[in-house]
Amino acid sequence: MYLTRSSVIRRIGFVSTRFQGTDGVSLETTKWRQVLDKMGYDCYFFSGLSDWESTRSMVLEEAFFGHPAVLEIQDRCFGSRVRTESLTGEIQAIRFRLKRALYEFVEHFGIDLLIVENALTIPMHIPLGLALTEFIAETGIPAIAHHHDFAWERQRFSVSCVEDFLSMSFPPRLHTINHVVINSEARQNLSYRCGLSSIIIPNVFDFDTEPPEIDDYARGMRGDLGIAPDETLLLQPTRMVARKGIEHAIELANRLKGRGAKLLISHQERDEGSEYFQRTMDYAQILGVDVIIRPDIIGAERGLTENGEKKYSLWDCYLNADFVTYPSTYEGFGNAFLEALWFKKPILVNRYSIFQQDIEPLDFDVVVMDTYITPETVETVNAILESPEAIEVMTAKNYELGKRFFSFRLLEQRLHQVLMNFGLL
Repeated sequence: MYLTRSSVIRRIGFVSTRFQGTDGVSLETTKWRQVLDKMGYDCYFFSGLSDWESTRSMVLEEAFFGHPAVLEIQDRCFGSRVRTESLTGEIQAIRFRLKRALYEFVEHFGIDLLIVENALTIPMHIPLGLALTEFIAETGIPAIAHHHDFAWERQRFSVSCVEDFLSMSFPPRLHTINHVVINSEARQNLSYRCGLSSIIIPNVFDFDTEPPEIDDYARGMRGDLGIAPDETLLLQPTRMVARKGIEHAIELANRLKGRGAKLLISHQERDEGSEYFQRTMDYAQILGVDVIIRPDIIGAERGLTENGEKKYSLWDCYLNADFVTYPSTYEGFGNAFLEALWFKKPILVNRYSIFQQDIEPLDFDVVVMDTYITPETVETVNAILESPEAIEVMTAKNYELGKRFFSFRLLEQRLHQVLMNFGLL
């Protein structure tokens, strides 16, 4: 048994399809790593893509959900009820290679505990989920399955020819796995659908550290994007996928008459195809709204483009925004919501189910919409933009509530609770 190697957890191995960029899983992994470092643990990383230091990482291309062979397999797994023998063989071949790599990763870095980030949750990479399940079953290694998005939350996974694999690994039922979810609805569904108990650890932010002030570097951003000083910049800090409800942000920009409102979309990724992107851009053209998407000069970090021009970060987008739009129809929790609170920006939020259950009862002072934009919504946003004093009061309140309910201190407390469950501390 694996547990005979050590009675104390010291080295933690994070596993996911990718640890790169500004997607929610990568961002939360960074926060967990910061807190675990503070708690005295050493963290290492296994993935298909990685931004982490090479001395602490094992990167295997086939572990990335965007690898061509994996994409081809995934496409054949969903939308059909029966799979071919050859498809089963292809899945098992990649599973075998990934499992061998997991053995090497754990042995090379002396890992005591695995934290699996969403790879045992949403079936974006079926061979990796199977490999992880078998590895954990064969070794008895303690593991935390950190769940962000379940298969039953996405319509595109509703019809498949891999129901046996989904039952086995998304998520698995193994006694050495402790399950962590990010909202109360997920905890209820995990219990109802799978008979598994879990602990809620919501998305968090470092509210004990004050946000940066706008500096000379960031001040150049509006000019580089063609935004005049008297124009209103709305920030949509999300990817271009349908559940983000970006058409509502476009409508709001259109209805803020006289403000010259422009909408900046921070992320260019289109993980679920290009149809929604094209529909959104057509809608913006019909309404006469200037939508700005500039991946050439907006990225994960500051730097220089190939032409030597300044490249801005997501943080620069927040620093320059007058107002944040977040009209999502569904979110697992809402990283962008916490970011807006931290940067002390006013925000419009659609009342998606998790917001209603886990966030709205905490009394944040935000503009809410329920499914669609109303004249009252527009009036409220206009009134806020007219009053810097009102913005200061509401954002100060929201910051303090964020510190109380979604801080790194909460994360540390909950992680300690989960680690205690293994009885190895």
